Amino acid sequence: MSFLHNLTCRRCFNRTFATALVATPLAALAGRRASAADRKLSPVPGSPNSVRSQVLDKAADALQVKKPIDAMSEYLNGFHFYADDMGRQVEANHFCTHLNEDFHQCVIYEANQTDAKLLGIEYIVSERIFKTLPEEEKKLWHSHQYEVKSGMLVAPNVPDLGEHAFMADLVTTYGKTWHTWQIDRNPDFPFGIPQLMMGFTRDGQIRQSLLDDRDRRFDISTQSERKNRADIPLPDIVPGANAWQGGKTMQLQLVEMPVKNLRG
Repeated sequence: MSFLHNLTCRRCFNRTFATALVATPLAALAGRRASAADRKLSPVPGSPNSVRSQVLDKAADALQVKKPIDAMSEYLNGFHFYADDMGRQVEANHFCTHLNEDFHQCVIYEANQTDAKLLGIEYIVSERIFKTLPEEEKKLWHSHQYEVKSGMLVAPNVPDLGEHAFMADLVTTYGKTWHTWQIDRNPDFPFGIPQLMMGFTRDGQIRQSLLDDRDRRFDISTQSERKNRADIPLPDIVPGANAWQGGKTMQLQLVEMPVKNLRG
């Protein structure tokens, strides 16, 4: 498991507690990132939660075991663009479970806030797994090489040494991302169908204003992150990833279909 996973996984707390105690002074020297300040998000339609609903929610939270949620141990902030339109760029906050050394699964929110909307999902696999995928499947995946090396992808609140170790693991991985909420066009309701998303691969692609706004809110510097990761080896991209670079890409469209095995 990655350094960050071992440090933050709730299930691993007892196993890593002593290690964390030893690492704390060193981590403090390495510096910590501040949490981003909450920002005003567009509300969804509907009435505020009643007192009854609030009580039921609190009771359910206290009584129910939610193992998939508890297993989410990693938080990443980055950016995606719609596979068929690089002009549509959005910030993505990933909350991930490290299933094994070769596989992460993440849910994506518009922000790290209690009122944030669920935007989509991302599956992350190692280079070893990606190489085994069929060629048609590879067209749906993007590399993380540039996102890591550029400093664009960050792990908020994780000490520099821990984040560096985690990014060294991620630099060779590949992701398949679907956004179910087109937040850039419809901030208050999830109209439409899921869309395939991709990741940036070189300088000049992302709008600088998006990076600047993120850096300001998190009190970080993308350029400093880039310098801190200069020693992470630059991997070659496995052919088949980032298919959009060829000028054509895969994307979902909604079509009417006959219903099979219809009953009743």
